[in-house]
Amino acid sequence: MERGVRWAVGRKNTRTHRHGESLMSSSGLNGLPIRLEGVTKRFGTHTAVSSLDLEIPKGTVYGLLGPNGSGKTTTLRIIMGILLADEGKVELFGGPPGIKQNAYVGYLPEERGLYRKMKVREFLTFLGELRGLGRNEAQKKAMDWLDRLDLTAWAEKRSRDLSKGMQQKVQFIGTVLHDPEVLILDEPFSGLDPINQEVLEGIVREFQARGTTILFSTHLMDHAERLCERVCLISKARKVLDSDLKELKKRERKGLVAVEFEGDDDWLRGPEVLEIREVEDETHLRLRDGADHQAILRRGVAAGVRIDRFDLVEPRLHEIFVRHAGEPEKGESLEPSWVGAGAGARR
Repeated sequence: MERGVRWAVGRKNTRTHRHGESLMSSSGLNGLPIRLEGVTKRFGTHTAVSSLDLEIPKGTVYGLLGPNGSGKTTTLRIIMGILLADEGKVELFGGPPGIKQNAYVGYLPEERGLYRKMKVREFLTFLGELRGLGRNEAQKKAMDWLDRLDLTAWAEKRSRDLSKGMQQKVQFIGTVLHDPEVLILDEPFSGLDPINQEVLEGIVREFQARGTTILFSTHLMDHAERLCERVCLISKARKVLDSDLKELKKRERKGLVAVEFEGDDDWLRGPEVLEIREVEDETHLRLRDGADHQAILRRGVAAGVRIDRFDLVEPRLHEIFVRHAGEPEKGESLEPSWVGAGAGARR
């Protein structure tokens, strides 16, 4: 048998479902579609997830963020019931993960895979039927999605003939074909070119506007900043932060200063400053907790430096993560939302 991927079964309707009433109205726990309490998962002596608590509100775009190897994929597999937690409680629509709950979920796993000898349209129709769609409806929806993602010409091609990017788009179609109440996407943008990343972001926003609950994992901070309402930052199997994104940025704003100046940069180095980075066309200073940024400004004025800008700024997610968890270790990857970081200051 050919290697395939594990898919959720079922189809959503905003009021009823082919398999019964929508679970959203009876999900319990104040309507939380997904809830984890004290979840821990070990593989031998390695702890992949440690004492993790999550509450994901209905209709939220929620980002599970962190370096590769931090426990994101394991967490999503536990939510789907693919892995069992060693400790803690997992609730999907108010009950344990299972066939009934999974029927309302569209799940895109990190490890991609298609039935390579099946034709694309045939494959998507098969998935639609698994999710409770009639054959004609499944075919129509499949062709509509293929047309939208510029894959119509490939509908009668075998999956093995598609490029990796095309295969990923086909798998994304299979994930959303049944119009699920919850989307769980594991690194959905990885491997796509910028144009197709933007297309998928647009689709995610459309599902968000319709009230779909979206949980996705990523190590690409820029996607999370553009899409998420709430974020959970994970490092070394443990939750570091869990917050509304706007509130988090407002709260963290006091610890970052943007500077543009001409002259020597010695005045930037003082007891208030933990780190100096060049970010695009300006210099960012990361401050110690409780540090007085005005002391830095006074030092610059005393040094006779021409200062064109000196502002408290809203930090990027990467900077927030580093502030609370430190830089990822060797072998980990956490892509920042900015480039050109360096040790010195801009002159």
